[in-house]
Amino acid sequence: MSTAADRPPQVRALDHVASLSAGPPVDPTLRVTLNFHPDRTSHGRAILDALAEDGVYLSQFATGTSNGGLTAHPGGDRWRWESRIFNGAYDDAAPDQRPVYGALDYRRNPVGAAPRFGSAHFRLVAPALERTTFCYPDSVLEPTDFGTADRMGLIPLALADDQDALDDCIEAHIHGPVLLARDVEALVLDPSYRDTPVEAAARRLPCPLEWHPGFRLTVQELRRHPDYRGQEFVDLGARIAEDGTLDPRVIGAAAATGHHDPQALKKVWHYLARFGAPE
Repeated sequence: MSTAADRPPQVRALDHVASLSAGPPVDPTLRVTLNFHPDRTSHGRAILDALAEDGVYLSQFATGTSNGGLTAHPGGDRWRWESRIFNGAYDDAAPDQRPVYGALDYRRNPVGAAPRFGSAHFRLVAPALERTTFCYPDSVLEPTDFGTADRMGLIPLALADDQDALDDCIEAHIHGPVLLARDVEALVLDPSYRDTPVEAAARRLPCPLEWHPGFRLTVQELRRHPDYRGQEFVDLGARIAEDGTLDPRVIGAAAATGHHDPQALKKVWHYLARFGAPE
């Protein structure tokens, strides 16, 4: 006789979160997006090149990289949050078995649901909703409100919350592998990457390529917000700007030099994502 422990961790995790969730089914026209920086590297490989070769989008437990905090290891914060949310379903799972993180695009944002984590995003196909769990707020805050495709009461909570535009995400956890050829409706890039190696790499992926309206922030506007992340990051943004303007390609080029603290450049990106997003 099989027991609960014999079921795949993905099934146990989905069932547990469903037991904590309430509300009506999610609008099936909404999508989950996976935001990321398309010009970064992972273990010496360009991210898009690695995705083209592997054909699968992996969690930070498997890649060892993150656009947020990197705590995906046994005993780390990410491990502890997942253990709590999924009732220990993944405690003994292999890294490539763990869920991938994204966000529910309930605002239908052209730059994706979680621009805090990057200017590009993969937009997943509708069936991916059925194997996705959700929480609000972000798991770093140890939330108590959860959702699934069948029980989605999180959108009213998020809409009613007076959050910064980079912090109002409904976090999504996609259980099971995210295969680019099967699960991705499109890769959506910032237009600053047109005619660059990023576009060339993107066209090698087994999914359609689209473009959003673009992030763009002048140094003049940047200097109006020293209190948002700090004057030192305003000054850094002004130094790396090209022709008095920041865009994702400019920040990526600064990251590639290795001359800047990645955490400092992340704060500059927050300025661009917050104040330079398209209308």
